[in-house]
Amino acid sequence: MARVRVLVADDERLLADTVAVGLRRATMAVDVAYTGGQALEKIQVNRYDVAVLDRDMPDGTGDDVCRWIAEHRLATRVLLLTAACGVYDRVEGLGLGADDYLTKPFAFAELVARVQALARRTAPALPPVLEREGVVLDVATRTASRDGRSLDLTNKEFGVLHALMRAQGQAVTTEDLLEQVWDEHTDPFSNVVRVTVSTLRRKLGEPQVVQTVPRAGYRLGLP
Repeated sequence: MARVRVLVADDERLLADTVAVGLRRATMAVDVAYTGGQALEKIQVNRYDVAVLDRDMPDGTGDDVCRWIAEHRLATRVLLLTAACGVYDRVEGLGLGADDYLTKPFAFAELVARVQALARRTAPALPPVLEREGVVLDVATRTASRDGRSLDLTNKEFGVLHALMRAQGQAVTTEDLLEQVWDEHTDPFSNVVRVTVSTLRRKLGEPQVVQTVPRAGYRLGLP
């Protein structure tokens, strides 16, 4: 699957920021909200694979955000966080449309595993190993090669290559690459995509397989 994009919403700023840092280290793109209102604003303008929502927030609770996601039939999966650990609380949260439930305090490794499991449910099934034009990308091991030569890719380069290979020869816009591989803090007018594509091309070698499609973006395939 493409790089996982997650929204973390919790009014405990230190907790929210710590969770975000940890998820980014797990190669996910993460946006953070500190109130339910902020979370709703972000949900309405960005596409998220998973939303990690604290149930008790000011200006709109995690329950409100979860309910909005369910009512609008978004593909976003919801993981609710709460300090309450009773069966009734878990049942109530799941009844709102949440996909999973985690009580505080929690082990961070478990949170990451649950987010990854939920993200897999948002994406159509794809083979674990993608191949095109001699390029082989193994999603599970996060390794890539071309014509048997191992490629040493950064997370961003891997993400761009993955997005292009998933498109199966179709053009992928710069905007889509920004959304799939980076997060909301990236300036949409920056040249990060162009620079990353340039370094990716260099590492892939000749003949060039990442083609620029005028006014459409990039595609993976021979000219």
